[in-house]
Amino acid sequence: MINYNRLGYEIKRDLTTFSEKISKGLTRPKSKFITQMIYGILEGNKLHLSEIARSLHETIPLKKTICRLSRNLVSFDEKEAVMDNYISQVKKGMDEAHAVIVIDNSDITKPCSPMMEAISDVRDGSTGEIKKGYYTIEAAVLSKGKKMPMPVYEKVFSAAEEGFISETHENLCCLKALSAHFSKTCVRTLDRGFDCNEYYKYFLKNHEKFVIRAKKNRNVIYHGKTQNIMDVANKYKGNYRMDFMDKHGKKIECKISYIPVSLCEYPTKDLILVVVYGFGKAPLLLLTNLKMEERKKLCMIAAKIYLMRWRIEEYFKFKKQQFELEDLRVMSLQSIRNLNLFATLATGYISIMSAKKDDTLFMIELKECSKRIYDMPKFIFYALGYAIERVLAGTRSGIRTFLLKKEKSQQLTLAGYFGIEAFG
Repeated sequence: MINYNRLGYEIKRDLTTFSEKISKGLTRPKSKFITQMIYGILEGNKLHLSEIARSLHETIPLKKTICRLSRNLVSFDEKEAVMDNYISQVKKGMDEAHAVIVIDNSDITKPCSPMMEAISDVRDGSTGEIKKGYYTIEAAVLSKGKKMPMPVYEKVFSAAEEGFISETHENLCCLKALSAHFSKTCVRTLDRGFDCNEYYKYFLKNHEKFVIRAKKNRNVIYHGKTQNIMDVANKYKGNYRMDFMDKHGKKIECKISYIPVSLCEYPTKDLILVVVYGFGKAPLLLLTNLKMEERKKLCMIAAKIYLMRWRIEEYFKFKKQQFELEDLRVMSLQSIRNLNLFATLATGYISIMSAKKDDTLFMIELKECSKRIYDMPKFIFYALGYAIERVLAGTRSGIRTFLLKKEKSQQLTLAGYFGIEAFG
């Protein structure tokens, strides 16, 4: 039988430790605010300040708690320091030399909130329709064993805000931030939206490894001639075979080709075009600068690296659904950005927890609390998120007992008062 009081205590203690690590160097009020926000999001599974305030179970009136959280949310500007500390924790669960970093754009749509600050037209990734909202750029690194996405970068931006340059500029800022924290040998994995000369220029100039899905209208240099990439791909029908299991457990038989090419803008830079047949009528076109003597191994690695990018799509979906990201109810762009930051940190805490050993009593009981109908899925975030919510919702003290300032020992105070000479 599960002892929910003990399990709730362990979760709070673990969360407090995590919060203290990512708040290193910050003032105590800021550190306390971070802990309360992450705890409130995990217990309530919502970004409403009213729900976060209710989760804290404070003895003061609820309205005063909401006002304090709202005031701190607007004034919070320690994102850079928090993310630096957080990434140092993420690195403990990844392969720093050869990790896969997945980068992608997403959106936050608010079609019924036209008065929000700097709101603009965005393309809804779910429906393809043009709605009011904000764009986001996010990156996640895959953990060592289970290949779970651990978020390492996030930013909300809008074309209507003052000082906005372009979406390409925001994406390059993301790539520069990743370069500052991660090795050049970590493979950057990107979708067709990043098949742009600006990104190739950045990667080639900085000697960073990448796998980018190419568009069908791109031209490449093949055997000294400029040709359309699809015309080049159609000359090969697959030299190697690879069986791949998709996220639904379905087996897909793929055929892969290896084609040396170069870009028209950078003819001296040798790249590899990996063509993957089996995912639909049109082949999958991947451009990479990975170097490997064995062609078959390179093809399979490049294909597997790209196909693992569905993890970030699951991460986007989880953050939006689990915490109801698009139902945020704040008006200022600064508050929206900070709420997205705290939702990312809450997801990051779950991802770090998912990397723990499955045979510990803590993880066994936590998974049992998730009440799964079927076996535990590969993407475990939903199960852990539900289990944490279920356990924390059963407590009545919130997180305040873990935030109390520790009293100094009276014995040490007396020793300091009398001085060393008083003891001979």
